[in-house]
Amino acid sequence: MAKQPSKKQAFDWRAMLADPQFRQMLQWILALLVFAVGVITLLALLGVTRGKLVDPWIGLLRRLFGWGVIPITAAILAAGLLWLAHYLDHPIAWRWRPFVGVEVVFFSLLGLTHTVASRDDPLGLVDRGLDGSLFCNGSGGMFGWAINVALERNIGLWLTMLFLIVILGLGLGLVFDVTFADIKQVWVVFRGRLAERQERQPKLKPKPSAQHEPARPLRPARSVPAAQAPAPVQTKPAPQKVAPPPPPPPPTVTITSPLPRVGGEVPPPIAPAPLPHEYTMPDIDLLEEPEGPVMSDEELREKSRIIKDTLGQFGLEVDVTEVRVGPTVTQFGVSPGQMKHSSRKVRVNQISTLADDLALALAAPRLRVEAPVPGRPIVGIEVPNSKVQLVGVREVMDTEEFRKLNSPLAITLGRDVAGEPVVADLARMPHLLIAGTTGSGKSVCIKTIITCLIYNNTPEDLRLVMIDPKMVELIRFNGLPHLYGRVEVDLERVVKVLRWVAMEMDKRYKLFADATARNLDDYNRMMKKEGRPRIPRIAVLVDELADLMMLAPDEVEKTICRIAQMARATGIHLVMATQRPSVDVVTGLIKANFPARISFATVSQTDSRVILDMPGAETLLGNGDMLYLAADAGYPVRVQGCFVSEDEVEEVVSFWHDQVGMLEEEAPWERMMRPEERDSAVDEYNVDEDLLKQAIAVVQEAGEASASLLQRRLRIGHPRAARLIQVMEEMGVVGPQEAAGRTRRVIGGEWD
Repeated sequence: MAKQPSKKQAFDWRAMLADPQFRQMLQWILALLVFAVGVITLLALLGVTRGKLVDPWIGLLRRLFGWGVIPITAAILAAGLLWLAHYLDHPIAWRWRPFVGVEVVFFSLLGLTHTVASRDDPLGLVDRGLDGSLFCNGSGGMFGWAINVALERNIGLWLTMLFLIVILGLGLGLVFDVTFADIKQVWVVFRGRLAERQERQPKLKPKPSAQHEPARPLRPARSVPAAQAPAPVQTKPAPQKVAPPPPPPPPTVTITSPLPRVGGEVPPPIAPAPLPHEYTMPDIDLLEEPEGPVMSDEELREKSRIIKDTLGQFGLEVDVTEVRVGPTVTQFGVSPGQMKHSSRKVRVNQISTLADDLALALAAPRLRVEAPVPGRPIVGIEVPNSKVQLVGVREVMDTEEFRKLNSPLAITLGRDVAGEPVVADLARMPHLLIAGTTGSGKSVCIKTIITCLIYNNTPEDLRLVMIDPKMVELIRFNGLPHLYGRVEVDLERVVKVLRWVAMEMDKRYKLFADATARNLDDYNRMMKKEGRPRIPRIAVLVDELADLMMLAPDEVEKTICRIAQMARATGIHLVMATQRPSVDVVTGLIKANFPARISFATVSQTDSRVILDMPGAETLLGNGDMLYLAADAGYPVRVQGCFVSEDEVEEVVSFWHDQVGMLEEEAPWERMMRPEERDSAVDEYNVDEDLLKQAIAVVQEAGEASASLLQRRLRIGHPRAARLIQVMEEMGVVGPQEAAGRTRRVIGGEWD
């Protein structure tokens, strides 16, 4: 008969040590012991307590560190408190530079004080430091003696003191996180201010002269420097007022001076506006870094227990192997185990079907089960946090992931369920489609994208086209130097704006063909070598696509699809948002040309399938909670989107206003909307006005336009008919060519 194992043999210490709750309790006990040792050491130093164990402990510290026993005691107390706080509910991010800096400062001070205090008998000073005085007669202990002896015997007394002072300075630099770049920047600023003072001295010398004869020549001499500073004088609205008084404040104005601006000129569609060539990019301090509550460990353990017990009640044995705390939701990683009373393993779909029961047990409004988590052997149960933590643009922009993109069109999206930053490159998407219900965060996402784009690009490198039928979200960007014209809010003008984007794309392709360039980067590289102006990238942002599709569904869909199919090489990118992701708004053609998509909270699972081709968006919480489907990914990632406040937007826009000024630039598509521009189009193509009137009447009557139709009706040749079609397209009467051999649509327009 087999021998039954005893209870002592059955007790498994390894399993107990592997228990996270036991290890957590053990960490608390050790932290409390360290803190208690610090308290006892402090009381013994102050002479409050004595004992057989305390006195040898204090004697050992005095012999080793001398007067350093005081900071050592403070370090023991701080270590206990920080250790305890770290394992309760305030995780501490350890940084090696200040930690190493404190140690360097401490040991360099031990050696320095011991060197100064022990001129004749270094080792005797160690013994004299045991007399019980608080500062140990300036003794640095055995550590101070060792540093003193090792250095003084090799390099002498004075070099030892100099060396320790230098090491002390380096340690302080580590403590306060001061780098050589910071010191260099301070030196450059100091030299700049010194140079400004020296430049100001010749202007201030004639002032104290009390003679009456040289007073007359001083006036023209004072007016010469004001005339030699063209940049600040030209940018001021009233330069005539600078002449009478002496100009002491100009040095502060010359910092933002390079603003030679040409007014009244309408730039061609493919070239940037005549803006300054020297820019100062916005500082990241213009953005705020919001702070939010962090979920406590007790709450995490309680929710983990509820998940395990709830699934266990249905016969599903699982283990919560990992917890990933995000700003909005917390993902509990569940590893399936063996089913009760069976040798079979728990299936993944068995956990997914119990999502409603888990939401009931956790008292959660919505719960999402990711079964399984892509690339991980767990089932993710995403539970909403009791308090939502805001994610700022600054905290994601100031990360290594954002800097690694190294792209002018890099944008921040937010943080995932593990709190990791999620960033993207608009140039690789190359277009983005956003959908979600009202108030779910679409407009905030668009404003975040705009903020990132204008942070990394000058007006010469990027131009924006903004369309906002809601009239309230994007109008704050009016006057931005990056913006073409103003934010378009009139739906009747939007179709022509999109048509201009398509025409601009065609013009750029013709330029690329003439220059034998593959894309925009190649073309700009060639132009830079030849000293010719570059072509900026263009980002088209539409805040509500559903209104455009209701106005002119065929024209809008065809124009958008044509731009999305071909505009990547020309540096034109689309970002479109809609609150109604139905099949009549987000059509199959639009979805095929927008591989990168973002879905905020949707009303139903049907809307989620339209935008993402899979369910899941209907379980989102709103307020920036989204699913991001990258262009090269097969599964969406849950992200808490970045929040940019109105004050932050105002700060960034004001920064560019102060540097470049308010530009009253006419949008390049305005020429397509003014009736008086038709005469210039007629003159440009040398077309008879009467013949053009007849051609417009013919296409309006037929409802379609083609060169062969005009040839038959007007009895003209093909070259003249083709020119008439081109003029009518410039006038906005007919639409662009959709495919070879197909007729063009008649949009409207009459001859005034």
